[in-house]
Amino acid sequence: MNLPAPVEAPESFRDQRIAVVGLGIEGRDVLKFLDRECAHSILVDENPKRATRSQADLTILDEVDGLIASQGVHHRVPLLLEAERRGIPVYGPMQICLERCPAPVIGITGSAGKTTTATLVHLMLQAAGVRCHLGGNIGRGLLQQIPDISAEETVVAEISHTQLLRTTRSPQTAAITNVTPNHLDQFSWEQYQELKHRIVDYQSPRDTVVLPFNDPLAAAAASRTEASQRWFGIGTPSMPWSSAIRSDGERVLNGDRPVMDVSEIRIPGEHNLLNALAALAIVADRVPDEVAVDVLRTFSGVPHRLELVGEVSGVRFINDSIATTPERTLAGLRATRGPLHLMMGGRDKNLPLDPLLDELKHHVRSVTLFGESAPQWTSWLKRHGIGATNAQTFESAFDCAAGHARSGETVLMSPGGTSFDAYPNFEARGQHFRDLVGEWAGSRGLRGDL
Repeated sequence: MNLPAPVEAPESFRDQRIAVVGLGIEGRDVLKFLDRECAHSILVDENPKRATRSQADLTILDEVDGLIASQGVHHRVPLLLEAERRGIPVYGPMQICLERCPAPVIGITGSAGKTTTATLVHLMLQAAGVRCHLGGNIGRGLLQQIPDISAEETVVAEISHTQLLRTTRSPQTAAITNVTPNHLDQFSWEQYQELKHRIVDYQSPRDTVVLPFNDPLAAAAASRTEASQRWFGIGTPSMPWSSAIRSDGERVLNGDRPVMDVSEIRIPGEHNLLNALAALAIVADRVPDEVAVDVLRTFSGVPHRLELVGEVSGVRFINDSIATTPERTLAGLRATRGPLHLMMGGRDKNLPLDPLLDELKHHVRSVTLFGESAPQWTSWLKRHGIGATNAQTFESAFDCAAGHARSGETVLMSPGGTSFDAYPNFEARGQHFRDLVGEWAGSRGLRGDL
């Protein structure tokens, strides 16, 4: 499938010369880890302000014993391809983490929902008195922490498909929240599915896999592992063990035990109900029902995920910057009640917008577009009879959406595209939205409910 072959790391990198390629959050974590290992690091990045060498400099390969590639670096950049051609090992940070971690690892992947699910699992374990660490794709480095983690603790790792690209290990508990088209600008659909399923490939019969019975593509991973199975979903499950919402949509079951009303779960949207069920299934053997349920009753969500920033003059402002695919935007639309004004844009991932059409026609008062994808998406929407404004800049899009909104309505920033045309990450885009809400309130002499 033209994916790189994963390479196992040495027992120690002591005195080795290692090129760290990509110096974002994960790369900086690797540097601290290598410093503790007494290795010699060469800093490599596209951005000359944070590196000593450029990714375009192939002479790096004459000087190193190996490379560690951050997940944000495309696997087909010339430096990595040439290293593989020469037989110079290219390691993945998550691979090293899974090799070295002395504690059991709960690994959570999925096209959507993995951050919320991982956060819920971490909170449930903490509430039950389990000593645990949270990290990985969630924005917290894990690798540098490994020497300080004991076998009696638990690690909760959010794992992306690109972190699974270079792994030959699986977590002791592996969960897939869902598998839907994503990142098709970098991988084929078949490659993307393969990477998501890879999280279970190295499990043993002593391990556990947690899968959604509503999602056939994610559920297919069950055939790739001998681990014991747990299932979650909405409806009437046919599996012998599951956390589920009954088909009447009113009660949450843990196994065959009713544990709470659906209405008690605080985070909005059906997608978040599934995240809550996934968390219940993951912690079933570690956390009492009443402890897990208390977390679901109080947890209001992760920043930048349908985050209510505030209300100004009766207009609600919701930050859903994490929505980097049309599918995530659709989930945001379905989870937001009442009339709304949608801000969309960013960099296109070559994913279809068609699933949005019905919601846009019947639920959305106005659509304002920004960023790199705005001209293309504006034309596409208009061809389907949906009026849209190409505001070009994020600030102009905000002013337009907020200006259209009236008391009792919502401005939803749920982009459907990545942030990389204008921001280093979706968090920075979400923070810009928060700042603009504050400025909007201040310019009117109001603070609203911020």
